[in-house]
Amino acid sequence: MTSEQWELLLKTVHGEIPQKPVTGFIIDSPWIPGWAGISNLQYYSSEQIWFEANKKAIDTFPETMFLPGFWSEFGMCTEPSAFGAKMVWNEYSLPHADKIISDISQAGSLHNPNPKTDGLLPFIIQRLVNYQKPIQEMGHEIKFAIARGPLNIASFLMGTTELMMGFMMDPENSHKLLETITQFSINWIQHQKEMLPDIEGILLLDDIVGFIGDDECQQFAVPYIKRIFNSIDSKINFFHNDAPGLISSPYLKDMGINLFNFSFEHSMKEIRALAGPEVALIGNLPPRDVLAAGTPEQVRAETRKMVTDFGDPQRVIWSCGGGMPQNVSTENIRAFKETIDQVVPEIEQNKQ
Repeated sequence: MTSEQWELLLKTVHGEIPQKPVTGFIIDSPWIPGWAGISNLQYYSSEQIWFEANKKAIDTFPETMFLPGFWSEFGMCTEPSAFGAKMVWNEYSLPHADKIISDISQAGSLHNPNPKTDGLLPFIIQRLVNYQKPIQEMGHEIKFAIARGPLNIASFLMGTTELMMGFMMDPENSHKLLETITQFSINWIQHQKEMLPDIEGILLLDDIVGFIGDDECQQFAVPYIKRIFNSIDSKINFFHNDAPGLISSPYLKDMGINLFNFSFEHSMKEIRALAGPEVALIGNLPPRDVLAAGTPEQVRAETRKMVTDFGDPQRVIWSCGGGMPQNVSTENIRAFKETIDQVVPEIEQNKQ
């Protein structure tokens, strides 16, 4: 992310309406390898291929903000690997981590990993350190510390169904599990900031928050996520949950979140009403069925409808409802960008 993009992001989140509408996408290994014409294994195993693929995306779409920018990751295996999870790799799809406990009663057996030494985490950092100079020569900096959320990590360590049952049947051990994961996440984010001092934001991703009720959200999500976002002095607290988000949205401000990426199944008006005017929104085109599977003409039509229905240019980064999915074409991204650039000024002009 360039310094100009970072300042634009800050201004947008703080409520300034930019001269031109802002478009941005979360991009990582579900989309980049296929779009760049490489396998997932090539992307994960070669620092140079990883760098060149990210650079290609930035060079192809210079006016689009890619978040978090040069994301060093190994799919969903990153954090579970530090706890000792077995990792299973596939050439053209995402890797997955095997469970390491089968019951919430085993929560006390988990030890807090050291992010400086454990699992894939040292490789995450070293990749960024190795390529910091080429990234800076492009005019970019690493601005976000990134982690999966505590419920998300817990679901990989023991299974989503087992975690949900644990919340209902054994809250004491559920809190014990989340406490271990939360302290690990705080240490992990602080280590990223220590190694890459230009970091000024946090990106936390947790879809499991979308599968719990209000009571469980207040008990098992809000306090832990809030602590993670308080782990460094962060200017942008960016939360991704593209599972159902109506339960968690009223608590975003309390958790310290000021930028929210959410499911396309909720309208932007719904989320704005629940989250309040202080939380900036990034969304909200259907990622798979429109941005990936649609024609450029369909992308234009649905993008125009999205913007017109919301009708509010303040605290908005126009995107899709979730991360960039597989198989999104260059033509469809350009159709989205061109439509945003045309339609948003039309709406602003009509309001005057």
